[in-house]
Amino acid sequence: MASSLLNGGENLNLIVRFPPNGHPIFSSNLHNKPITKLSTRKFSVPRCSLSASRPVSQPRFIQHKQEAFWFYRFLSLVYDHIINPAHWTEEMRDEALEPAKLDNPNLKVVDVGGGTGFTTLGIVKHVDPENVTIIDQSPHQLAKAREKEPLKKCTILEGDAEDLPFPTDYFNRYVSAGSIEYWPDPQRGIKQAYRVPRIGGIACVIGPVHPTFWLSRFFADLWMLFPKEEEYIEWFTKAGFKDVKIKRIGPKWYRGVRRHGLIMGCSVTGVKPYSGDSPLQLGPKTEDVKKPVNRWVFLTRFILGTLAAAYFVLVPIYMWIKDKIVPKSWPI
Repeated sequence: MASSLLNGGENLNLIVRFPPNGHPIFSSNLHNKPITKLSTRKFSVPRCSLSASRPVSQPRFIQHKQEAFWFYRFLSLVYDHIINPAHWTEEMRDEALEPAKLDNPNLKVVDVGGGTGFTTLGIVKHVDPENVTIIDQSPHQLAKAREKEPLKKCTILEGDAEDLPFPTDYFNRYVSAGSIEYWPDPQRGIKQAYRVPRIGGIACVIGPVHPTFWLSRFFADLWMLFPKEEEYIEWFTKAGFKDVKIKRIGPKWYRGVRRHGLIMGCSVTGVKPYSGDSPLQLGPKTEDVKKPVNRWVFLTRFILGTLAAAYFVLVPIYMWIKDKIVPKSWPI
């Protein structure tokens, strides 16, 4: 099963269940049972800090909040016109949002790291804009969101995905697309994803997948965080989510090929079984945004990270050309 998950088709769903013995059961064909009884009982889990999936040997030059801020200061100018057509199409977006079950216009939804509002446009197709909140740390990205007519009635805020300014048990749905790769501490962000939904609410995180091809893996680790599918599952289950699922997504011209890594590669969902905050206990934040930054170190990291990102502009062009040349019946 693990092999078919990592090498299989684009739309394979992974369902993970954790029985009392603590050993995960993986299946692609299990059906979730409805939650028939939800209590406010709290449960305990071990304390943990950063995930072991983030070795310091991988530099990730666009991984700190200030680096991401300035990266999107420039990327916001072309994000909707260059990045989305190659990595995050409307078809992919709508498919990735399906597991979030946006099935009621009255749902209260937060789009964390909403940026230019591209994902939010998919949300407001199903939910009244008055019930949707967009939050992002980049004012330049949010300025683009404010210009979009369907989002005029949404609440748009600047804020930190690892420290959301909302009450506990406030939203029905939590959505975050294309944001987790810039979080210094993904587990802390997923803990917030658990805290803000109401009991029975769903959190949906859409993000990249780690490459297996050595050159793509090299540039991915230079640029930002490309989690493995198992790491998404780890972060969700440690935060306390139940019925954790992964749905694979990707541009149609990749034909299911995932070895180069995908900037939008999977949609991960989990259900909040109990009210209140996550039972997971974390230490202090890994990044102090108020701490002075050496401008030359920052500039060097920023330039190297941006150059690494350019590789992932070339990969979809290469895959698109390959899709046009190679017969449809042949693997690429």
